[in-house]
Amino acid sequence: MSQTWLVVGLVGAGTIAIKAIGPVLLGGRPLPERLSSVIELLAPALLGALVAVQTFGNGQALAVDERVLGVAVAAIAIWRKAPLLLVVILATVTTALARALL
Repeated sequence: MSQTWLVVGLVGAGTIAIKAIGPVLLGGRPLPERLSSVIELLAPALLGALVAVQTFGNGQALAVDERVLGVAVAAIAIWRKAPLLLVVILATVTTALARALL
């Protein structure tokens, strides 16, 4: 077994263990309201961080390039309440055109 598969197995086992801890500790009781409100904020915060890193990150450097235009167009489309598929298409086309022209 290679080291890669060993790491994959350990990460998988760790993930299963973490997912099993919640029901075991709570025992069917609902989460406290304060904890539940914090958990609801984790997904949007994580998504925002991932978008920021993928948009402005370039290895160890800060990059402002065509991706920023695509995200800006997507933000405007979301603000104007466009359907999600249209938002993705607009962002993709904007980024592709900016890369072709710049």
